[in-house]
Amino acid sequence: MSKEVSKVSVLEQRHTVSQWQSVGKYLSVLGAIIVFMLSINLLSYSFQGLREEIASLILSVTMNPFIGLFIGLLLTAVIQSSSISTSMVVALVGSGTISLSAAVPLIMGANVGTTLTSTIISLSFITHRRAFRKAISAGVVHDIYNIMLVILLFPLEYYYQGLSRTSIWLVNTLGIADPEATSELVYLGSFSANGIDESFVNVVGSHWLVLVLACSMLFFSIKYISNVISKSLIGESKDKLKKYIFTNPYKSFLWGGGLTAAVQSSSITTSLIIPLVATNKVSLAKSFPFIIGANIGTTITALIASFFATEVAVSIAIVHLLFNSLGVLLFLPIASIRRIPIGVAALFGRLTLRHRLYGFLYIVLMFFIIPFLLIYFNQ
Repeated sequence: MSKEVSKVSVLEQRHTVSQWQSVGKYLSVLGAIIVFMLSINLLSYSFQGLREEIASLILSVTMNPFIGLFIGLLLTAVIQSSSISTSMVVALVGSGTISLSAAVPLIMGANVGTTLTSTIISLSFITHRRAFRKAISAGVVHDIYNIMLVILLFPLEYYYQGLSRTSIWLVNTLGIADPEATSELVYLGSFSANGIDESFVNVVGSHWLVLVLACSMLFFSIKYISNVISKSLIGESKDKLKKYIFTNPYKSFLWGGGLTAAVQSSSITTSLIIPLVATNKVSLAKSFPFIIGANIGTTITALIASFFATEVAVSIAIVHLLFNSLGVLLFLPIASIRRIPIGVAALFGRLTLRHRLYGFLYIVLMFFIIPFLLIYFNQ
């Protein structure tokens, strides 16, 4: 009898510990969200303080849309998070450092740069011949899809400002921006430029140090939220998830968007696809709608970052959503169009299987050397 009582007592203790751990996890995520919002506010405030020092540099760089496109690609490829880079773009626009039209190419480039992670992960299968061909195809299909989107939509923005004008119209029509917001009072309401931001500068003593601190806070808060939520939602259930996600294209699309919005990282969710495709548990064709959904889900971070922001800051977040939504309308409904990026990715997989060096060359050339060269020649 005493043994049974002791077992019940132990189970109750474990249950209590588990509950407290869950509470601690939720509180830590809430704290990370507050740090994220504060970091956006500090970024905006530090950009305002440094406007005279860095405005001419940023404006000269982003004045050429092609350079802006490849800077967005490079920046995101280096930090491997479009959530971070797009949040920084929102802060730049919200502070008035760059214009909406100058920020649009940065957002497009960030969409391409974020695909580097899944491509790198696919190279981990290089020692397994059959798995490697499928893995590399699954890794680059996200790249190819986003590159195709840029090829289709960049001219629309370059010549007609289609995305930026549409986003401004939507913001004005729907009234989704704070009409009283200014470039000096954004993102956190009570945490205004006259409050906590100024206190940070007074304590730290330099707008540059505040900028570095804000970037660090932004990076670690997004990474922490992403890791905690991805473990909670996904954990060890990858094999179970594939049974429910990939039954039809639209269900796969919704799962991709929902999971990515929750973990705030398309790099994590699209990387989940690689081992499933490599081990033949999911076909490349069935995984592609999930990737399209991930592109929509990743826009949530910029939208959150633009809360309580100026009209133009909300507009750039809407541009990000519009860009990826047009991709959904173009590629998801018609199977024959979906097969285009899938076919190109499968072809690349076959070529890389014959010459393994192609995979490494593709990463170095596509994400680093070519952008550097194009930036140099477009100056």
